[in-house]
Amino acid sequence: MRGEPGEIVKPEASVAEKYSAILGVDEGAIQNGRLYAFIDQWIGTPYRFGGEDKDGVDCSGLAQLLEQQVFGINIPRSTSQQINAIKRKYEEELAEGDLVFFDYDGKKFSHVGVYLLNGYYVHASSTKGVTITKLHDPYTYKYFSRCGSVVDDPNSMPGK
Repeated sequence: MRGEPGEIVKPEASVAEKYSAILGVDEGAIQNGRLYAFIDQWIGTPYRFGGEDKDGVDCSGLAQLLEQQVFGINIPRSTSQQINAIKRKYEEELAEGDLVFFDYDGKKFSHVGVYLLNGYYVHASSTKGVTITKLHDPYTYKYFSRCGSVVDDPNSMPGK
């Protein structure tokens, strides 16, 4: 990946073309080359609970690695801690890099993804591995529970 964490670099043309098609946006909307290069490296990686490498990664591990390597922000490792590292927002306010949380199997905040553009997010699915899914997917949206932007220093959050 070109550039440094937190730096916005122009994407490779092939990457911009690929992800603009997947997300249903103009190629010009794909601005964060580091983000889409990161996704391109990880897409298809199998799911492995507790995993943090290309042999297998889980949802919170992927979110942690992405935030660190793309945006230069350190977040906790588990979804139960990551939920405390966001400033809540409404779904309509979501921006690239925001975290989206889901309640699967009756467990609060048991799954996390990273919002992209146009209603899509990237996550490590237990059945598909690292993939991009539409937030309003009929199967997953009913489990959607919370979203927000990552706070640079979670210790500065009110109540911390």
